[in-house]
Amino acid sequence: MELIKVNQSIEKNADFIKEVGLESGQPVQKCYQCGKCTAGCPVAFAMDYPPQQVIRMVQLGMKDELLKSNTIWICSTCHTCSTRCPCEVEITHVMDTLRIMAGKSGATPAGKAKYVETMYNALLSTVKSYGRTYEVGLVLQNNLKSGKLFNGADMGMPMFQKGKLQLMPSKIQGAAEVARIFDEVRKMEGGVK
Repeated sequence: MELIKVNQSIEKNADFIKEVGLESGQPVQKCYQCGKCTAGCPVAFAMDYPPQQVIRMVQLGMKDELLKSNTIWICSTCHTCSTRCPCEVEITHVMDTLRIMAGKSGATPAGKAKYVETMYNALLSTVKSYGRTYEVGLVLQNNLKSGKLFNGADMGMPMFQKGKLQLMPSKIQGAAEVARIFDEVRKMEGGVK
């Protein structure tokens, strides 16, 4: 009985399975569920679905569950899973693809994941503007968008005193090229400049 439901899910979501493979450039069908990715993931404890299960859910076409999951927003993109994979599946690319798909579909993550999505978007915004992360701008943007104006304020002064925090942003030499890449990607995704 369960096999019929799985087959129906795969057939119904065949476009999703194909799209994740094409967009991420990853052969998700090669994963044989060894679990090395999940065993090495430093944030698996906070995920609703660990990396190994995410890949299996892609293989099964479980689009709705994945795009609404906290996991895709909690993934720190540290590449530990990818380096451990014997099948050379870059799981971080799959996670990035799922985040993009969730954003396009309007799937709103619940709870903490919404905060992570806000932080993720603030990070990308600072990288587009300066070619690198500008921590103060990142925290300010995130706090304004999340409505938690003084979140993390207690860490600011100690970091500044240790020289770990620059009050003013600095641009890298190729910042204009980084911004151009962001604009090109937005065009490719069908968005406006």
